[in-house]
Amino acid sequence: MANAASGMAVNDDCKLKFLELKAKRTYRFIIFKIDEKLKQVIVEKVGEPTLSYEDFTANLPADECRYAIYDFDFVTEENCQKSKIFFIAWSPDSSRVRSKMLYASSKDRFKRELDGIQVELQATDPTEMGLDVIRGRAN
Repeated sequence: MANAASGMAVNDDCKLKFLELKAKRTYRFIIFKIDEKLKQVIVEKVGEPTLSYEDFTANLPADECRYAIYDFDFVTEENCQKSKIFFIAWSPDSSRVRSKMLYASSKDRFKRELDGIQVELQATDPTEMGLDVIRGRAN
């Protein structure tokens, strides 16, 4: 079912991988991209649970937009182990204007397909999604 505003459908694999991350913690992160030829959002890359936040950020292209899900583990002040599922809209300043517009117009529909996102971040450069920002938003 394509979105009238952007014409982007969501590949079923996106939802399946997200459910695996959410329910089974099969992945640490998932990176999604819009395939303009197929006119749909597809899974570009998944990260094993053992990978770090640095591994995740290293997998985001420096000059292309992406959507990403990151499963962030942390310890609260009460010393409880918790995790939060982050949705990150990565839209670097150096990416094409058309690409930024496409990702911006498709974001809300895509997010609605992924039930269970707890925190959303919009980032245009790596400092806007640094580990300190993630920690601050998790609590």
